Amino acid sequence: MSSSSFTDLLDLAGERAGGCVLAASDDFFAEKENLIKAADPAFAPDKYTERGKWMDGWESRRRRGPGYDWAVIQLGIPGIIRGVVVDTRFFTGNYPEQVSLEAATAETNAPVEDVEDWIEVVPKSLLRGDSLNPFEVASSQRFTHVRLNIFPDGGVARLRVYGEALPDWRRLGPQVDLATAEFGATVVDSSDRHYGHPRNMLMPGRARNMGDGWETRRRRGPGHDWVILRLAAEGVIERVEVDTSHFKGNFPDACSLDVSPTGEEGSWTEVVPQSKLRADALHLFQAGPAAEARPARFARFHIYPDGGVSRLHLFGRLSAQGRLEANLASLNAASHRQAVADFRKCGGANAWATAMTDGRPYASAAALEAAADAAWDGSSRDDWLESFASHPAIGARTGGDWSRQEQSGMTGAGSETQHEIEALNRSYREKFGYTFIVCATGKTADEMLDILRRRIDNRAEDKLQNAAAEQRQIARLRLRKLLSE
Repeated sequence: MSSSSFTDLLDLAGERAGGCVLAASDDFFAEKENLIKAADPAFAPDKYTERGKWMDGWESRRRRGPGYDWAVIQLGIPGIIRGVVVDTRFFTGNYPEQVSLEAATAETNAPVEDVEDWIEVVPKSLLRGDSLNPFEVASSQRFTHVRLNIFPDGGVARLRVYGEALPDWRRLGPQVDLATAEFGATVVDSSDRHYGHPRNMLMPGRARNMGDGWETRRRRGPGHDWVILRLAAEGVIERVEVDTSHFKGNFPDACSLDVSPTGEEGSWTEVVPQSKLRADALHLFQAGPAAEARPARFARFHIYPDGGVSRLHLFGRLSAQGRLEANLASLNAASHRQAVADFRKCGGANAWATAMTDGRPYASAAALEAAADAAWDGSSRDDWLESFASHPAIGARTGGDWSRQEQSGMTGAGSETQHEIEALNRSYREKFGYTFIVCATGKTADEMLDILRRRIDNRAEDKLQNAAAEQRQIARLRLRKLLSE
């Protein structure tokens, strides 16, 4: 990806995205917060402060000992970083000689000292003064924080961190804004963007002024203006908010909304008919019945005939396919530690979970399941036993939510059945050295008891193969649960 293409992406660290400079080793001459300002840097030749020349950027004092300076930034929008630009404009004799960038994944609002597992995404590189210095990033991991390192000291006007938004979908509620850049919605095309880019409508928070929205030029001929969005995920739109804040003499007369699963011509369905708008106001519309019947991946927003809109929100719920694709994207981009933990919930064995983690990215759920089978086939006997040990015994009142769901057939089992299962479980473990394993999903207590009675008389090697086959099936079912949370 060239710098010209990655700079078209969202600035994940910018103040408009909600970025925050958490800490810096030193900002004696110019404040660290300047790094993520939305405006381009400025220069005032005759402006000085009590500490020296005023500079529109971050500038540390001259370092007289070993070490280097750094600044830690929490991304306003977590995501996959595709490239960065280190802007040294107006820093001519006081820019750093070299720069590097590290990235990490941590909880929102985590203290700087708790941000761990930093990964170098831009190696130590020479820097030019009074210039835009672009660097491509190859990592496909989702990050929440970056650390800019300058060697040994000096000034940087701005840091732009360009990438693709990727939320942690499993932490979001049932209804989300499918049109926000914060979750990955993007602009596909528009009729006009003369005064303001349509992606401004997708930014989080309220618009700051008229320039922080989408505004078209005055239309002098027939027709009307429009924008096509690729939604954050496939979903069913339920509520639409159109905000014309700050647009008073130039708001559109009306608007409407269409949705589509593919974005292709002939696939669009109207869900909000042409409706009047007011100046400097928030408008609420309920999506019509057609929206409920048709999950959407794309939306086409019309304004009649032209004008400006500050924000557009399309609230709805993810479809089953949208949920699967969103969770698969999150799994592909998760940190190594998080991915191993997620896979261990499905398979139990560390070697299997590590192989699954190292095999990413997966293009589809089918590819994920095929890889799971292949990794299981390559597992050792010890790996199998480690997986078996992660399961509670059938009928035991232990284990996590998934285990309890899988063993729901034990609910309401008679006391005689429960006692026999407990007794046979103990005998089974004494005979074979590990817990009786069965894919319990969809099975009644009596069915599981019948399987346990038959298997306890098997030869040890046959039993191990049977248990391994059951574990393979359990892992497949749990992978589906992981993608549907």
